[in-house]
Amino acid sequence: MPFGNTHNKLKMNYSAEQEYPDLSQHNNHMAKVLTPAMYASLRDKETPSGFTLDDVIQTGVDNPGHPFIMTVGCVAGDEETYEVFKDLLDPVIEDRHGGYKPTDKHKTDLNAENLQGGDDLDPNYVLSSRVRTGRSIRGFCLPPHCSRGERRAIENLSIESLDILDGDLKGKYYALKNMTEDEQQQLIDDHFLFDKPVSPLLLASGMARDWPDGRGIWHNDNKTFLVWVNEEDHLRVISMQKGGNMREVFTRFCTGLTKIEGLFKERGHEFMWNEHLGYVLTCPSNLGTGLRAGVHVKLPNLSKHEMFGEVLKRLRLQKRGTGGVDTAAVGGVFDISNADRLGFSEVELVQMVVDGVSLLVEMEKRLESGEGIDDLMPEQK
Repeated sequence: MPFGNTHNKLKMNYSAEQEYPDLSQHNNHMAKVLTPAMYASLRDKETPSGFTLDDVIQTGVDNPGHPFIMTVGCVAGDEETYEVFKDLLDPVIEDRHGGYKPTDKHKTDLNAENLQGGDDLDPNYVLSSRVRTGRSIRGFCLPPHCSRGERRAIENLSIESLDILDGDLKGKYYALKNMTEDEQQQLIDDHFLFDKPVSPLLLASGMARDWPDGRGIWHNDNKTFLVWVNEEDHLRVISMQKGGNMREVFTRFCTGLTKIEGLFKERGHEFMWNEHLGYVLTCPSNLGTGLRAGVHVKLPNLSKHEMFGEVLKRLRLQKRGTGGVDTAAVGGVFDISNADRLGFSEVELVQMVVDGVSLLVEMEKRLESGEGIDDLMPEQK
């Protein structure tokens, strides 16, 4: 970590009370859970790679939170973080993931055949569909804690593996640091490029160190399958296309992800996974599937309806502006996606999006023609 937390032993010269952060103005999951007694019992522990309690909570200390959005306020530096600091992280996970207990088991299902429908979302309303997730490579520290050498090794492993993909997954890798201006502009136009993080949540956790060293983007020639290397997670895998055929998007996602996992295993590296947390990622909010299935959908009438928020909540969906998590909707177009990550399988989450968006479009059509939607109100899923 870049913040001097490596002098953890020296901190022991001060009492836990003297070292305890001031969380009086904070509104995040970490601040809700952490107590002086818990801090005192965990502060001298560290993971095998040297990640400490102060490293885990730094982002939540530096970012008190948002008055309306409950941020998580902590990150993992390696796979062992979730075990060594479970006294803090188990309650955070339970709080963030709707009561997911330390004894619960997560289910994984990457068989796209199990999805019902999904190929018929109305393209007059659904402009584009995408599914994304993250993956971490076992044996390496996670982005808040990894060294330059580790980051470059992950990049090289990724290039070697992705290079082998063929058919409609055949593609090319673009390293951020030696991209030409034309390539950069093309990737920006395609909405593929990720830039140096500016979010204080990411900066305070150390994810932007040494930028842009070791970072890059791989995409297939068809521009429908994309891998970000060494951004917030080791790998971010994205399948997307225009229109409403979520089934096609999800099928490509499952096929590509399964192939990539196999290629990494052939090189002696598996993805971090366990039966309690599912796929292990940097932010506790992304554990389990790490999956966000989303569509850009036109809902100019429904979005003005007083029940819009309640409908989304009942369908276990969330809305964002089309420019990302902090943006407003433009022209009644919203990014609608699953709210859950952990405790449901990939297929179950995509199914919720497919079924939910179908209903939202049906409601929009009703309102468009001046009819009511009371009879379409869903039960709580």
